[in-house]
Amino acid sequence: MAASTVIRPADLTVDAASLIADIEAYLAQQAPKTAHPLVTKTTAELVAEALQAPDVELEQTAPTLTAPSRLWRIIPDWALALTPARRLHGAGRTITVTQHLELTALVIQQYGWHRGGLRSRGGARCILGAQAVLYRLGYGDEATAEAAGKRMQNVLRRRGIDEPYHAWNDRGERELGDVLHLIREARNVSDG
Repeated sequence: MAASTVIRPADLTVDAASLIADIEAYLAQQAPKTAHPLVTKTTAELVAEALQAPDVELEQTAPTLTAPSRLWRIIPDWALALTPARRLHGAGRTITVTQHLELTALVIQQYGWHRGGLRSRGGARCILGAQAVLYRLGYGDEATAEAAGKRMQNVLRRRGIDEPYHAWNDRGERELGDVLHLIREARNVSDG
């Protein structure tokens, strides 16, 4: 096992409820905004057509999450499933593989990045550990996490790397930027 390396954000002041609220805000932002459930165009597209204006593109901004408090970062991952906010907002929430990958990167940014295990004593997470946080909070299911893992694995294969992405994460020369780049590159790959 590689030596443990932890990289953490400096200001960690909120709890899992805030993390869940931020994830919910991101997911709401990603939902198509249509005038009626049977209408396939978004409201912005319909307005643009009506005004004979050029197509209006919906802004796709990356979500902003607030870092969880130290307590929420260090409790066992199974306990995340018991949080009141998870039961209220996240239980069984379906997300896409692309959303899972974006949120995985954000969990790493907020909890801190770790190599040498799923998590550090201080709560920093590796890629798999960040995926586990999302799963335990009820965002996506095993199939979503596995599909995201396959995307990351395919990106590594295209780079000529055959080791599993979780082993790649743990290599001594790996840095936070490498990990985030892999996740975000996989986010932009289609499942085709």
